[in-house]
Amino acid sequence: MRAYLLAAAIALAPLPAFAHKVIFGVFPSGDMIEGELGFSNGDMAVDQLVEVFDQSGEKLGEATTDADGFFVYQPSEAITHVFRSDLGAGHVGEVEMPAAEVGEVLGIAAEEEALREAAPVASDSAGGVTVAALTLEEKLAIAEIVRDEIRPLRREITAYKEHNNLQTILGGLGYIVGLFGVGFYFAARRKLAA
Repeated sequence: MRAYLLAAAIALAPLPAFAHKVIFGVFPSGDMIEGELGFSNGDMAVDQLVEVFDQSGEKLGEATTDADGFFVYQPSEAITHVFRSDLGAGHVGEVEMPAAEVGEVLGIAAEEEALREAAPVASDSAGGVTVAALTLEEKLAIAEIVRDEIRPLRREITAYKEHNNLQTILGGLGYIVGLFGVGFYFAARRKLAA
């Protein structure tokens, strides 16, 4: 009788809700800051307002996500940028880019201008073959293609991490239930032996 009551109590016990988390990331993209906003289940935040603040809470600007959950922001100062977005239903995403990284983003623009002025040409003195280096436009085009190819991979990695965490949790619960089962088995054997 006790076993039936215990089984009923376990079956009727409230279980934890498996909600999705907000995925929010920012990274340098040439002379801009590019960001991604969505949920761990793979749904991306479309047409979502992203506000940008400094560390003291003063608003620096804002951006809006596109159909793929991506946005770009042009920084103007090398200070820490805090990106915040309210997705509703208690889902608030916040991520920060340190001042050093923002400074690198702003420094990239100056380096690109310097590269534009002096297009280097490398020569191979041993073979006598002259090889032209990539132009700035070609480098920027390659960088954009690589960024576009990496976006889906980043989403897949995040989804895998979320799935792996859920799988680990469920596996842990299985071990606990198994240990209880072993305990009940030995308790039943003792009761039958007595």
